[in-house]
Amino acid sequence: MKAVYLDNNATTRVDPDVVQTMLPFFTEQFGNPSSAHAFGESVGAALKTARKQLQELLGAAHDYEIVYTSGGTESNNTAILSALEALPDRSEIVTSKVEHPAVLTLCEHLEKIGRAKVHYIGVDSFGRLDIDAYRAALSDKVALVSLMWANNETGTIFPVEGLAELAKEHGALFHTDAVQAVGKAPISLKDSVIDMLSLSGHKLHAPKGIGALYVKRGARFKPLLRGGHQERGRRGGTENVPAIVGLGKAAQLALQHMADEQGRVREMRDRLEKAVLQRIPNCFVNGDPHDRLPNTANIAFEYVESEAILLHLNRGGVAASSGSACASGSMEPSHVLKAMEIPASALHGAVRFSFSRDNVAEDVDRVVEALPGILEKLRELSPFWADADKKSNDSKPVYA
Repeated sequence: MKAVYLDNNATTRVDPDVVQTMLPFFTEQFGNPSSAHAFGESVGAALKTARKQLQELLGAAHDYEIVYTSGGTESNNTAILSALEALPDRSEIVTSKVEHPAVLTLCEHLEKIGRAKVHYIGVDSFGRLDIDAYRAALSDKVALVSLMWANNETGTIFPVEGLAELAKEHGALFHTDAVQAVGKAPISLKDSVIDMLSLSGHKLHAPKGIGALYVKRGARFKPLLRGGHQERGRRGGTENVPAIVGLGKAAQLALQHMADEQGRVREMRDRLEKAVLQRIPNCFVNGDPHDRLPNTANIAFEYVESEAILLHLNRGGVAASSGSACASGSMEPSHVLKAMEIPASALHGAVRFSFSRDNVAEDVDRVVEALPGILEKLRELSPFWADADKKSNDSKPVYA
C-alpha cells in the first residue's frame, strides 16, 4: 500500500524538476561563480537566474535584495543579530510566544546574557496576535520586531504587512519568519515596508541546507558570517551553487502551482477536517478559521496522546506529526498550543496534517478510514476516557 505523507510543514519532497536542474552543477558546471574564467562565468549566470526566480516569487523589487543562507535558522539568526548591531542605541526585541524555536531560542539566549530585553506577545485561542499588547510593546527602544508570517503548527497567518507599518512608526526594523508561507501564500514585498524575510528551501520542494534572507534595499544590515565578497559582502563563503539553482527552480514551480495550493490543496485539508469532526467525538481544529495556510490542519483529540496516534498512523503507512520537527522528542506540550490556552484534556493530543501539491484525494480517504478506529482503541486504554464528558461534534462548527 502506498505510503501517505502528510508532514510537509516539516519538509517536502524535492521536486524531480528541481533535481534535474541541479544535477549539471555537480558535474559539468562545477566552477566557482567568483572565478573570472568561463567555468565561473557560466555558473555565475546561473546564480543570477536563480536569484531572479526567487525575486519573482517574493515579489521583491530587486534581485540583489536576496541573500542566500543555509536555511531558515541562519536567516532568522542573521536578521535578529544584525538589527541589534545595526541599531546599537536600541536593545529591545518584540516577538510572539508562538514563534519557531529558531527565533525563540536565540531571543532567550540574548536575554540570558543581558544583550537584549525581549517582549513576548501573546495570542488568543485561535492563535491570533494580541494587537493591543503589540502596540504597547513598541517604543523607540525596540531595535527589531520579529513576527512569523504563518505559524508552522496551526497555519494561522499574522497580518505582517500592517504589523510592519506599526513598527516603522517607532523606527524599528521589521523581520518576518516566512518559512511556512513562502510558496503557499501570495507575497509582494515591493509593496510592503518589511525589512527582512526568512525562507527555507526544503519547505517548498527544494533541497535541505539552502535558504535565503530578503533584505530590503536601504535597510540597515550587518552580516552574521564575514569572509569573502560573496552576496555583496553580506554573507561570506562560497555559494552552494547546486542548491541555489534548485531553490530558484523550486521558486519558479511554486509560482506556477500557487493556484493549486490555494484551491485543490485547501479542498483536501477542509475535507479532512470535516470528515474527522463528523466521525470522531471530542476533537476540534486549532487555528484561525479565516486566515490560515491552505495546507495545514491541526486537530486536537481529547483524552489521548498524540504520540500514540502518530505511532498507529505510521504503522498504517500515514506520516503526520504533533508539531514542529525541531521540537520532536520533547515531552513538553507544544508551546504554541499552550500560548493558545488549549484545554488540558487536548493539549497533548494535537496532530498536524500538512499537505502539499504532491498529495491526492485518496490520501485524505486513507486518514479518514484509519483515524476513528485508532482513536477508539486508544481511548479505551485511557484512564480519563471513562469519566470524560463525551460530546459529539455534529452541532459544533469546524473550529473550536
